[in-house]
Amino acid sequence: MSSPSPGTPVPVPPLPGLPAAFVFGAATAAYQIEGAHDEDGRGPSIWDTYCREPGRIEGAATGDVACDHYHRYPEDIALLRELGVDSYRFSVAWPRVQPTGAGPANGRGLDFYDRLTDELLAAGISPAATLYHWDLPQALEDRGGWRLRETAERFAEYTALVAARLGDRIPRWITLNEPFCSAFLGYATGRHAPGAQEGRGALAAAHHLLLGHGLAVRALRAAGVRQVGITLNPDRLLPADDTPADAAAVRRAETLHNETWFDPLFAGRYPRGEAETWGPQADGSWRREGDLELIGAPLDFLGINYYRPITVTEAPYRDPDPVTRTATDIRVAECARDDVRHTTMGWPVDPRTFTDLLTDLTARYPSLPPLLITENGSAETDTVTPDGRVHDSDRVGYLRDHLAAVADAVRAGVDVRGYYVWSLLDNFEWARGYGQRFGIVRVDYATQRRIPKDSYHWYRDLIAAHRRYHAQHPAPTAPHTGEQAAR
Repeated sequence: MSSPSPGTPVPVPPLPGLPAAFVFGAATAAYQIEGAHDEDGRGPSIWDTYCREPGRIEGAATGDVACDHYHRYPEDIALLRELGVDSYRFSVAWPRVQPTGAGPANGRGLDFYDRLTDELLAAGISPAATLYHWDLPQALEDRGGWRLRETAERFAEYTALVAARLGDRIPRWITLNEPFCSAFLGYATGRHAPGAQEGRGALAAAHHLLLGHGLAVRALRAAGVRQVGITLNPDRLLPADDTPADAAAVRRAETLHNETWFDPLFAGRYPRGEAETWGPQADGSWRREGDLELIGAPLDFLGINYYRPITVTEAPYRDPDPVTRTATDIRVAECARDDVRHTTMGWPVDPRTFTDLLTDLTARYPSLPPLLITENGSAETDTVTPDGRVHDSDRVGYLRDHLAAVADAVRAGVDVRGYYVWSLLDNFEWARGYGQRFGIVRVDYATQRRIPKDSYHWYRDLIAAHRRYHAQHPAPTAPHTGEQAAR
């Protein structure tokens, strides 16, 4: 690891609007950084299998080594400590804990997360654990994967094993990360593991992921953990034109991207637009009495991942057969934009839509718990200069403007309590392999050398400025009434 540089010479001002207790963090995911794919009893995941299928991953990359975080985690925690974050969000690899997705815990796998948790706490960093960030044990997929209710039940058993070992030290738990991607990219488009292209199977997977969440919440509550939530990736959906057809396309896209998750979790219902969006495939035969109550169990927070808005227009079905049609074939096409900058992922940069999304969700779902931004960041072109620096000004601008958009939402009354930058490290970017770099720390994959980028120093300085400002401008303390004191 190169030594952190002094940072930018111009002082970074605090962002107005963020409260003193606002949590600043950084996030990663197990398969993207850990490596050690066959060490200490870890079993294969669907991503291990998917990466070995020709043509699936750019550059035929795998997560076998990734950032070698499994062996280098003390170095990465030192980076987090220097960064000054309050919290670190990581994911637990299900195949490390249960190599086949069932049975007793693999002690050596849990030992790694024991060591990671203890080192974070020793560094003064609060751990936040995600239980499922897409790495389903391959043995469960061989039985049917998330298409089956059994997988949701296995997920609850796995959750109980992890919570029994780590629940006394990890205060914040996230059940699922972006179930939209697991269900629809994994089982409908085939762009993610396990690479299926289905209609009913993907819709069943969506339900069983939510059911697994509900069962995991119950297991976490039984273990006595302090905070429980889920992370979703809602999209800000915009019509390409002001036409009834594009407005209808937006409504169908809302069902696919947003309402499938938010309605069962926070409105006690299944999406009202299911029949219009999916037709006869949305018969709900995989649902049972009582599932909604399990799914909608109260949460302590909701994680929001956000990167870009999506502009959509009406399109014809790709498959005219309603029986074989995939669950994402809903007569909607995504449109390119030429009025904004794009990241190297091809995603448009429009921070105002972040504020709009947060305020809109709060208005549509009054029962939402407090929000945490659990992922936000950008992939950019990074070059190491002769002096060993990475001057990623586009990423600095992206982070600055999106954090300002969060502050705007807070001022508008949205209860946002924290922000985790994606990501601490450059990493395995799923189907895009290692060609896309999201990290605020550059990883030289050949040598595993870590190089903090300008965005790392900017974020460090922002966190420090936030703390200095609130130390110098403490909020006035309101007088306590008897009712307030009782709370």
